[in-house]
Amino acid sequence: MKTAVAFIVFKRPDVTRQVLAAIRAARPPILFVIADGPREGRTGEAEKCAEVRRVIEAGIDWPCEVVRIYAEENLGCARRVSSGLEEVFRRVEEAIILEDDCLPDPTFFPFCETLLDYYRTDERVAQIAGCNFFPESFKDVTGSYCFSRYPHCWGWATWRRAWRHYDHTMRSWKTEREAGWKLRVERASERLVWAACFDAVSREALDSWAYRWTAAMWARGAWSVTPAQNLVTNLGFDRDATHTVGGIWGNRKRAAMRFPLIHPAEMKRHEAADALVGRLVFEPPGIGLRLQRLIRRIIFRA
Repeated sequence: MKTAVAFIVFKRPDVTRQVLAAIRAARPPILFVIADGPREGRTGEAEKCAEVRRVIEAGIDWPCEVVRIYAEENLGCARRVSSGLEEVFRRVEEAIILEDDCLPDPTFFPFCETLLDYYRTDERVAQIAGCNFFPESFKDVTGSYCFSRYPHCWGWATWRRAWRHYDHTMRSWKTEREAGWKLRVERASERLVWAACFDAVSREALDSWAYRWTAAMWARGAWSVTPAQNLVTNLGFDRDATHTVGGIWGNRKRAAMRFPLIHPAEMKRHEAADALVGRLVFEPPGIGLRLQRLIRRIIFRA
């Protein structure tokens, strides 16, 4: 590998150990470790955070530069991830990003690395995703990937030139909503969900960096790359999770990507696949993953 990896961790030594093993096998030349601190009043959490950091130190046994971005106090999901990635992109032009519960197939790394190079200067592409919730809907895709409006972030990669548009204040959403801006989705029921989530984030009622990243991408009309098969399994749907408990999205099977990659013949969004994701993940009554996370974050913030 030639590309840096940013590894976001918190308080879960078991899943951290598994994902670190996958990173170790890829042997990136630079490893950024972004770690949040324990929350006040959470019994045993300080010990778990300390154990995670010991797992990291014990697991790095290949020659690489290690940059530790450790918070001693809890910053919360949004500020810890965004401030950590700001530090990453001050130092490097591009990076592959994994959270502690996102276990990648070995081919995830060369998939990201190849496309980071291929789309390095193309402003239409803001990120490369590793997960695909519905790979069966991609049977008509003749290439290795397609383009989507949805920036899935269970294993992803991006560039400094894209991340610079991230805005924690959500200024673009506030301005454009007041001007009557229509969300970049066709169905009114899904637009209601996104509007509610963006509103909650903008008034700090929802502790999420991912919604801010989505808003930044949509404001610019940028796309995400989605692989034709799922390359990342989320291990985080269990009782020790902060935001992902229950649901159908965890532990989904992953598959290896074939190389050399086959690039799409034209820059065109896969509308049918996006419509399926919008309908099954973001629309009521089956709002699914995002609404689960929204509810849990509001509860934990209370």
